[in-house]
Amino acid sequence: MSVTPHSFFENVAAHVPSPDTCTHLTGAEHVASLTAAIGSLNGQLDALDRWGRHLADVLCGSGRGRLLAAGNGGSAAQAQHLTAELVGRYRADRPPFSAICLTAETSSLTAIANDYPADELFARQVEAHGRAGDVLVLLSTSGRSPNAVAAARRARDCGITVLALTGPAPNPLTAVADDAVCIDSPWTATVQECHLVALHLVCAAFDAAVLAEPSRVPSGPSLGSAS
Repeated sequence: MSVTPHSFFENVAAHVPSPDTCTHLTGAEHVASLTAAIGSLNGQLDALDRWGRHLADVLCGSGRGRLLAAGNGGSAAQAQHLTAELVGRYRADRPPFSAICLTAETSSLTAIANDYPADELFARQVEAHGRAGDVLVLLSTSGRSPNAVAAARRARDCGITVLALTGPAPNPLTAVADDAVCIDSPWTATVQECHLVALHLVCAAFDAAVLAEPSRVPSGPSLGSAS
């Protein structure tokens, strides 16, 4: 009897140890953990494509909206990866788009952390940089980071769309986001690895939507032109 994709992922997941029973995975177990988690991502591809198309609508719209992104630790690096793909490029040549990684603003981060409660770390930046109609992408492997949840709430108050990448649902961040893609794995590293795949799929959908309608691409200096 043939094995369906869903049962295949379930069978792989059944052979991955839980963090409750061991402190680390072997190489083979790590790959198995990733394979199982990709199964949960595979069921959410429509959401990622929708995110990319929505970003294209916002950033190419008449208001020339902006993307904000944030996360803690490894998720901070991935938030910066996302904004770099939009300001630079993912694959195809295209104009740059406005994208700010809140975790890269070191002077703002340290000033806010020094003068305000820890939960304000991202929320205050969201209030400063975001405008109604913009998009905030928040990454949290647990979905429970207080500063991410506070940022999501502040963004919603400001009329900003909140998209969340998290670990297993339900969690506090998915509860306050407009939409969420959740990776079903108890292992932080596995969740982060799937988040990177998810971000690349969003970038691919964004590029496809932007380049499908050349009239929406803002005019500007020629790509690669010398100053």
